[in-house]
Amino acid sequence: MLEKLKEILKNSYSPYSNFKVATIVVMKDGCEFQGVNVENASYGAGICAERSAILSAISQGYKKGDFKEMHVLTSGNKISTSCFLCRQVMSEFFAKDIVVHFYDLEGHRMDLTVADLCPYPFDSEDLK
Repeated sequence: MLEKLKEILKNSYSPYSNFKVATIVVMKDGCEFQGVNVENASYGAGICAERSAILSAISQGYKKGDFKEMHVLTSGNKISTSCFLCRQVMSEFFAKDIVVHFYDLEGHRMDLTVADLCPYPFDSEDLK
């Protein structure tokens, strides 16, 4: 998976931060969706790699409960975890026990569940 992520990382459009991120979400049926971060001069108009990949899967007809795992690679010099916007989207579509694998360029990996990343999620129950 790391080699696939390194190849996808080249597609990141990050001229402002120079911090590249690549993501692959794997569905329960084995299908994979890729995402990269895409920055914009109007910073809020950019999108993170994690949300790009998740939303690609949803756009292709997948639903909450169809996700199996996620893999994330960053170009930084250490393993980095997802921002809180991405964690919110993960908590919407992923089961709490889904594992997110975070990598650095050297291949070191840290595995966290969605429950680890989002111990107190804001979800549909909060809207009642």
